[in-house]
Amino acid sequence: MGECCPPMDLFRSEPMQLVQIIIPIESAHLTVSYLGDLGLLQFKDLNAEKSPFQRTYAAQIKRCAEMARKLRFFKDQMLKANLPSSKSKRQVDVNVDDLEVKLGEFEAELVEINSNSEKLQRSNNELIEYKLVLEKAGEFFHSAQSSAALQQRENESRHIGDESLDTPLLLEQEASTDPSKQVKLGFLTGLVPRGKSLAFERILFRATRGNVFLRQAVVENPVTDPVSGEKVEKNVFVVFYSGERAKNKILKICEAFGANRYSFPEDLGRQAQTINEVSGRISELKTTIDIGLLHQGSLLQTIGEHFENWNLLVRKEKSIYHHLNMLSLDVTKKCLVAEGWSPIFASKQIQDALQRAAFDSNSQVGAIFQVLHTQEAPPTYFRTNKFTSSFQEIVEAYGVAKYQEANPAVYTIVTFPFLFAVMFGDWGHGICLLLATLYLIGRERKLSSQKLGDIMEMAFGGRYVILLMAIFSIYTGLIYNEFFSVPFELFGSSAYACRDLSCRDATTAGLIKVRPTYPFGLDPVWHGSRSELPFLNSLKMKMSILLGVVQMNLGIMISFFNARFFRSGVNVWFQFIPQIIFLNSLFGYLSVLIVMKWWTGSKADLYHVMIYMFLSPTDELGENQLFSGQRTVQLVLLLLAFVSVPWMLFPKPFILKMQHQDRHQGQSYALLENTEESLQVNSNHDAHGHGEFEFSEVFVHQMIHTIEFVLGAVSNTASYLRLWALSLAHSELSSVFYDKVLMLAWGFNNVIILIVGIIVFVCATVGVLLLMETLSAFLHALRLHWVEFQNKFYEGDGYKFYPFSFALLDDEDE
Repeated sequence: MGECCPPMDLFRSEPMQLVQIIIPIESAHLTVSYLGDLGLLQFKDLNAEKSPFQRTYAAQIKRCAEMARKLRFFKDQMLKANLPSSKSKRQVDVNVDDLEVKLGEFEAELVEINSNSEKLQRSNNELIEYKLVLEKAGEFFHSAQSSAALQQRENESRHIGDESLDTPLLLEQEASTDPSKQVKLGFLTGLVPRGKSLAFERILFRATRGNVFLRQAVVENPVTDPVSGEKVEKNVFVVFYSGERAKNKILKICEAFGANRYSFPEDLGRQAQTINEVSGRISELKTTIDIGLLHQGSLLQTIGEHFENWNLLVRKEKSIYHHLNMLSLDVTKKCLVAEGWSPIFASKQIQDALQRAAFDSNSQVGAIFQVLHTQEAPPTYFRTNKFTSSFQEIVEAYGVAKYQEANPAVYTIVTFPFLFAVMFGDWGHGICLLLATLYLIGRERKLSSQKLGDIMEMAFGGRYVILLMAIFSIYTGLIYNEFFSVPFELFGSSAYACRDLSCRDATTAGLIKVRPTYPFGLDPVWHGSRSELPFLNSLKMKMSILLGVVQMNLGIMISFFNARFFRSGVNVWFQFIPQIIFLNSLFGYLSVLIVMKWWTGSKADLYHVMIYMFLSPTDELGENQLFSGQRTVQLVLLLLAFVSVPWMLFPKPFILKMQHQDRHQGQSYALLENTEESLQVNSNHDAHGHGEFEFSEVFVHQMIHTIEFVLGAVSNTASYLRLWALSLAHSELSSVFYDKVLMLAWGFNNVIILIVGIIVFVCATVGVLLLMETLSAFLHALRLHWVEFQNKFYEGDGYKFYPFSFALLDDEDE
């Protein structure tokens, strides 16, 4: 190709080659590292029969996995501490061995800090609960003692004032009571979760048969539980009991309900002293915890400064050893043998990387680079940029192109947004899409480094697709003359005017042409007239058929270029030619009739013409005749359509059978130049299904392909009518929102109603027309490309080129 035009990299995938590299063991690590920086070699796994644990570098991968675990632990700790990990601006060369030691030290120190912090925090939480028990239970005991002393004074005064003859006898009886028979009450104090307090009280009562006395006090604020570390609403309880059996039952119930028990001194003076001691210890623990948190924060800050670099280094190392495990060990155990696919243009770059690796590793022997000859199908690799990559992904979502077959993405860049715009045509909505897309493109550098949601991520990834969709929507909107369903006389005045006032808003029958034809797009006079819908229906339906036939013809033409490229004369003569004849004999002819009807202004019924072309091909056409000799032309086209079906079906399987027999006879007595290479070629040949020829399978496959094309020619053409249907739906929805919401609110002459109407109109336009209709038109355009266009030529049974590249590590999940 001349220097005037750049090569069309997207039309055919890059020419690939299978290469073999023999690498000395001492420079293997550095060699693979440099190849990862280059990112143009896809390694083949030469140890597929071995399990991961039987491979040469299994220990190194395990070591990298352990370092990755430590880094994940650091990341979790930084997230808990709300410390972001920032990528260090200065690149520090760190040896993996040194990094492993450093990560181990950091982990041990961080684990120790966390352990001490947890112990201190638990002790602090226990002391806080203990202080609450002392305060709440102390209030209960203090009030109980005050009421008991008051009652005792009242009893004494009553006894003194109400003395009688039997008083000495009662006092003597009380004094003679045996002290050993007096009942001594014990008590337990603690905290119980408020949600369990009622059940706790009920179980205590039943277990001791009512022989307990329980008092509870509500703690106003939630407290941190020492065991779980969570905030829990609790009650302080004091339970009085008598006897060891009751005490044992109460202890078991407290344990079952998760109630934390704390000792409580009976002496009031001792209570105050204990509260002071606990408060002092809480203050000391708080200071110690704060110092520990500061130390932990500084340690995590140090880790965070280098975290991204360390994480990238560990991932690189793991990736290097993973690919080293794909290499086979030479019999001398001094070399590693690598095989892989690379683009032909990358040969010089790969050899330069091998030389640099040998020099930097001080290896006495350099790596050996050689190209292998194979019949194995190479991977598919297209060089894309940020603009073309999204269109390529749309195509590859259907299937990856076979090696060097024609790439639909070249045409999809134009046809996809155009067909979308045919369904979405409104230059007001197109401007809204354009502004949203320009925002994404203007901030793409910032947004590309952020984590976006799933929907936003898809929209940002396809920003250039949406950009072209918006531009084409503005173009088709100008053709339809719709701005939020309102027409404008942008390119001049309407060509028509009313003959009298009676024709206004009624029909176009009273219109007369007073000016030249409207120069671009639809004349605004059609909007709002009775004949608007029939006129647009006819226009858009015929336009959909024309666009569909053109795109399907394009697909068949691309199949011709594929056949020429792969030097398949059979596909040219017995696939391309009958297909192009069949499609154009029927629907190409229909497209010509549509254009002729527009050109001549004829009132011929094309439905009648096409139906009776099959039912009564010899009858006179009468008023439906568009040109002289039309009946003869239709008979010839019908004959060609019928002949093209067996033309597609029968010759190709028999020709393929003859070619296979000739090739088989020619190879029966061929000289074996290289036994090993011949075995390799034959094994690859058989593996791809070309070793044996089954005529029945080939014939059935060709019959299915023929039937699919014949029926598909009809169904695919009908499928393009979705362009008409969705365009009409979009236009009518837009018109309804404008007339029945915005104009209706405007007619009330009320500011509040107008504001509400504007809000409803904006929400309906954004939610329905700019989001739902955009998605609907996108999916229908996707269907037209995947099914109606690509099935004419695109096999899509290849596999993608995945080179070993450090640049792709960020996109991979750990």
